[in-house]
Amino acid sequence: MTPALVATFVLIYVAIALEGPLKINKSGAALVGAGLLWTIYALGSGSATLANEQLGESLIGTAQIAFFLLGAMTIVEAIDAHDGFAVIRSRLKARSLAGLTIAISFIAFFLSAVLDNLTTAIVMVSIVGRLVREREDRLLLAGMIVIAANAGGAWSPIGDVTTTMLWIGGQVTTGAIVSRLFVPSLVNMLVPLAAVAWKVRGRPVLGVAEPTGQDAGEAFARNAVFALGLAVLLSVPLFKAITHLPPFLGILFGLGLLWVIGDLIRRRDGFEEGPRSTIAQAIERIDIGAIMFFVGILLAVATLEHAGVLAALARFLDAHVGRIDLIVLIFGLLSAVIDNVPMVAAAMGMYPLSANPPDSFLWEFMAYCAGTGGSILIIGSAAGIAAMGAEKIDFLWYLRRFAPLALLGYLAGAAVYIVQGELLT
Repeated sequence: MTPALVATFVLIYVAIALEGPLKINKSGAALVGAGLLWTIYALGSGSATLANEQLGESLIGTAQIAFFLLGAMTIVEAIDAHDGFAVIRSRLKARSLAGLTIAISFIAFFLSAVLDNLTTAIVMVSIVGRLVREREDRLLLAGMIVIAANAGGAWSPIGDVTTTMLWIGGQVTTGAIVSRLFVPSLVNMLVPLAAVAWKVRGRPVLGVAEPTGQDAGEAFARNAVFALGLAVLLSVPLFKAITHLPPFLGILFGLGLLWVIGDLIRRRDGFEEGPRSTIAQAIERIDIGAIMFFVGILLAVATLEHAGVLAALARFLDAHVGRIDLIVLIFGLLSAVIDNVPMVAAAMGMYPLSANPPDSFLWEFMAYCAGTGGSILIIGSAAGIAAMGAEKIDFLWYLRRFAPLALLGYLAGAAVYIVQGELLT
C-alpha cells in the first residue's frame, strides 16, 4: 500500500507542478489526488471504519483552515470593495519599484507576526494589485510578499500555524522564540530582498489610476469597513487566547459583525447596491478554486501521515543522518514539497519533551525551518497558495525566479541562528 500511496502522491504533485503545460487546473488535480490517496488507503488498510475515523479527524483540521481562509479572503475582499486599502496605499507612494519592493516586504514581515502569514499575504497582494499596473511587477512583489510573510510568521507564536502548534504544545515560549528567531528570520527576508531590489533598480512604478470624487458618505463607509475589517483580523489571536476556541470561529464571528455593520452603514447612507457593495457579493468574487486546492492538498498529505509515511521518513532521517541540525534543515526543505503541518506534527511525536525541553535548539530551529522552508516553492506554504490564487502565479515561474533566492535566504537565516546560538551559549 505504501508504495502505491507515494507513487500516487508524486504523480499528483507533478501534475500540479506542470499545470501550465498540461492545461489541467491544479485544484482539480489536488482533489483527484485526495480522492485517490484515501481510496488506496481505505482499501489497503483493511479497515474501512478506521479509515473513516481518520478521514473525519483530518477533515476537521482541514475544514478549520478552509473556513479561516474563506473568512479572511471575504473580509479582505469587502475592504477592497470599499477601497479601504487606500489608507495603506496612500502611504506607499514610492517612485521606484525597488523602493516599493522594500517597503512592501518590511510591512509584510512585521504584519505577519501580528496577524499570520496567510492573512498578510492576502492583504498585501490585494494592496499591490491596486498599486501596480504591470503584471510582471506585481508578480515580483507577490513573490517577495510570500517570502517576507513566511519569514515574519516564523518568529511569532501566532505568525505561522506550525509555530502556533509548537507554542500550544509547550515546545516553545513567546519570549524565547521572538528574541532568538527575529534576526535569523530578518536575514531570511533580506537576502532575497536585496537581490530583487537590485534587479529592479531604476525602474519606475507604473501605478493604477486612483478613483476620484468620493463623497463624505463613501469616505465614511471606506474608513469604517477598513477599520472594522482590520480590527477583526487583529482580534482573532486575542479571541483564541481568551476563549481557547479555534481561530476559524473568530474570523467567522468577525465576518458576521462586518456583514451586519456594513449593511447598516449602507442603509443609513442610502447607497444603491453596486456589483461589489455587499459581503454576499464579496463572497462571490472569492477564488473558490484556491480554497479547493488547499483542501485537496491537505487531505492528500493527511493520508501519508495516517499511513505512517511521514513518521517513517522522520525515523529514517534520525537513523541515517544523525545530526539534529541537518535533520531539521531537511525537514524545512521537505516542507516546501510536503505541507509543513504534518511534518512538524510528526517531529513533535518523534521527539519527546523529556529529551528535548521547551526552547531547546530542536524546537526553535524547527520553528524557523518549517516556517520559512515553505517559501522555496509557491505551494509550500499557505501564504504561497493564497498569492498563487490571487495573482495566478505559475508554479514554474516561481520556481525559476524565486526558489533559488528563497533557498539562499533559508540557508543564510539558518546559519545566523546556529552562529547566534554558539555566541550566546
